Amino acid sequence: MKETPHKPGFETLAIHAGQDPEAATGAVVVPIFQTSTFAQEAVGKNKGYEYARTGNPTRTALETCLAALEGGRWGLAFASGMAATDAVAHLLSKGDHVVMTDDVYGGTYRLFAKLFERLGVSLTAVDMRKPEAARRAMRPRTRLVWIETPSNPLLKVLDIGALAEIAHRGKAVAVVDNTFASPYLQQPLRLGADLVLHSTTKYLGGHSDVIGGGLAGTDEDLRARIAFIQNAAGGVPGPFDAWLVLRGAKTLAVRMERHSANAQAIAEWLTENPKVTSVNYPGLVTHPQHALARRQMRAFGGMLSFELRGGEVAAKRMAARTKIFALAESLGGVESLIEIPLAMTHGSVRGTKLAPPAGLVRLSVGIESVDDLIGDLGQAIG
Repeated sequence: MKETPHKPGFETLAIHAGQDPEAATGAVVVPIFQTSTFAQEAVGKNKGYEYARTGNPTRTALETCLAALEGGRWGLAFASGMAATDAVAHLLSKGDHVVMTDDVYGGTYRLFAKLFERLGVSLTAVDMRKPEAARRAMRPRTRLVWIETPSNPLLKVLDIGALAEIAHRGKAVAVVDNTFASPYLQQPLRLGADLVLHSTTKYLGGHSDVIGGGLAGTDEDLRARIAFIQNAAGGVPGPFDAWLVLRGAKTLAVRMERHSANAQAIAEWLTENPKVTSVNYPGLVTHPQHALARRQMRAFGGMLSFELRGGEVAAKRMAARTKIFALAESLGGVESLIEIPLAMTHGSVRGTKLAPPAGLVRLSVGIESVDDLIGDLGQAIG
């Protein structure tokens, strides 16, 4: 009887996928190939690399690792999450249509609504918690269905499989922004998505010291189209940025376990605070999509949002009073961050139906002592 090959676990892939010891020296860490060009043996004959915008060995290692972590056949690395988003948007032509979830990172909405609509691409944003709403929004020229789950900043959880099926029926590409979950907690390709997008700045990098983006998928034709855009438009990461994301990915699993445990404890504590009126966290049994989150996700992540009695005034007062939670944009680092989305990361949707409540507070819960974090929030709320 033929023995079935052992499939490496996630933690093993994070440390080893694309990261064999370097051939020339045996270095166990992928080198930073800090070069812009590569010597060729003859015209048209090279060792796989010719110019670093097109390809770099450090970037290749990251792309291989990203594909492995998402269960894809390929990965592509970009200079930022928005550069990756822009590459997907460049799959579109004038007259094409995009269906997008209505709670989405502000920069994503801005790209499509302010730049690509001007070029003849139309956009419809709907509440995808009910997949039927996405189905009704589909048009003959719909080419992308943009899914973000859990969503930013209201932590809506969307049924990836059902939405991917709707996209495929309409001959559209199903894209999932998996930044909030990370590939450790959720793997959209296995649920039917065509593309997974990350701001690798966030949990994959994990240390608030790099800007990056990534895509992963299984369809080779889609890879060829996006790789052409990647090279032609040039939104690629430098080798040091790729190296930093690779370094961060090695500890992704253990970090996400702590992020999730801390966020769960804080979410439960917030629900008991009389000054808090609502808490958005998929790990709470009161979350409307808690059961779906349990099916799709390994754990519930480090992101949550909530509202206080007193609205925007109380929220801004609290955000200015924290001592451990830094008042800052971004998310996914080992340190805890606090922000007011409408005034900070989501200013581009102000005045639209996509705008979050003015008094919404968003937390990126880090991996510090959870008792210290709860104490900090308690004194800040007052």
